[in-house]
Amino acid sequence: MIHSLFLINSAGDIFLEKHWKSVVSRSVCDYFFEAQEKAVDVENVPPVIPTPHHYLISIYQDKIFFVAVIQTEVPPLFVIEFLHRVVEMFRDYFESNILKELIRPPTILRSVVNSITGSSNVGETLPTGQLSIIPWRRAEVKYTNNEAYFDVVEEIDAILDKSGSTVFAEIQGVIDASIKLSGMPDLTLSFMNPRLLDDVSFHPCVRFKRWESERVLSFIPPDGNFRLMDYQVSSQNLVAIPVYVNHNINFKESGSSGRFDVTVGLKQNMGKSVEGVIMTVHMPKVVLNMNLTPTQGTYTYDPVTKILTWDIGKINPQKVPNLKGVICLQSGAPKPEENPNLNIQFRIQQLAVSGIKVNRLDMFGEKYKPFKGVKYVTKAGKFQVRT
Repeated sequence: MIHSLFLINSAGDIFLEKHWKSVVSRSVCDYFFEAQEKAVDVENVPPVIPTPHHYLISIYQDKIFFVAVIQTEVPPLFVIEFLHRVVEMFRDYFESNILKELIRPPTILRSVVNSITGSSNVGETLPTGQLSIIPWRRAEVKYTNNEAYFDVVEEIDAILDKSGSTVFAEIQGVIDASIKLSGMPDLTLSFMNPRLLDDVSFHPCVRFKRWESERVLSFIPPDGNFRLMDYQVSSQNLVAIPVYVNHNINFKESGSSGRFDVTVGLKQNMGKSVEGVIMTVHMPKVVLNMNLTPTQGTYTYDPVTKILTWDIGKINPQKVPNLKGVICLQSGAPKPEENPNLNIQFRIQQLAVSGIKVNRLDMFGEKYKPFKGVKYVTKAGKFQVRT
């Protein structure tokens, strides 16, 4: 299915390539570079780029483009899923602290020496951790101030019906760690409600048998930043969406106009501020334009793509944001059969929407100060309202 794979950094350099059949020339990536130049930013590069003889399918992860070369038509999602698997494999097998020890950071003096001697920044010896039973951690780590931080970051994807009840909800979460501890620390992290977690995957440092038996994370961490755990909250544990939407969208049976009236607010007893609220609506094709008035934020309507975007920002509980006005339709066009769905995105600091809570962190080994704490955030909450 995939003929070749190219890895391209943010500077536009192809630094790795893999061919499963005959070698495809690097010049095929010129089509990708042209699309990259036209894009507003790196995330707007089209994921599928047709060329005279190939298809280029790409993803952007960790400041690297993974570009697959396909010779025949295939479902793009199959290829994109494969590329994400490649990224996950790289993350599992390449520890940043090991690479930093193996590949010395560039300096002006080292560049001069390398140009004269023909050497490189790659060390001549293996990192110390590679010769131990804990290859993810380098040996003899020392810090003046010992610190340990944990970030619990969750994304929620949900669908609400017309009455606001949750039809479907899925929560994906990660626990990112920043560990700066001397020696060889042995840590234990426990949760108040571990049974919420489902479909978990761990960093290789986690002792999986103890998790199975006790639902406790026991591990000797890598040095520095790493992802400790990925998890999913099962659909059986549906959570209440912290934002409500009141909507009134209608198109007249005859004539050339309609009405649009949408209010977005916080549910009671939230206790946390909801930020970065953005509503997007894919309007029907018969909508030519929209003349709306927002009480908060700004809105745009693209008559080509038929997408309405309302950037609300932070919701003020004292003044509920509202967007209403007139929908301009094509003259004589039939009334749309269905009303459009409303897509809402938001972000909440210091809150994991699943309700997961870290109970305690125990540190064994040398004498360490208490860890700095846990940061909770619903980073990319989003839901769809069926109108």
